[in-house]
Amino acid sequence: MARDSCLARVTAGVAVGGAVGGAVGAVYGTYEAIRFKVPGLMKIRYIGQTTLGSAAIFGLFLGAGSLIHCGKSY
Repeated sequence: MARDSCLARVTAGVAVGGAVGGAVGAVYGTYEAIRFKVPGLMKIRYIGQTTLGSAAIFGLFLGAGSLIHCGKSY
């Protein structure tokens, strides 16, 4: 498989999007858990849900953008 194949670009987009989305989701989830005074161990669950949700959505959109951008040549 060529290094610049469309699948490789989309996979890289999803991976980068997931990493950035996870980092942003962890920061935002921590802020929201403290702000809304989520009790006890529910904070861990809340932060985890926010992190995974943000990583999935951001990875999906960055992967879709990479797929759309894949067919264009400059």
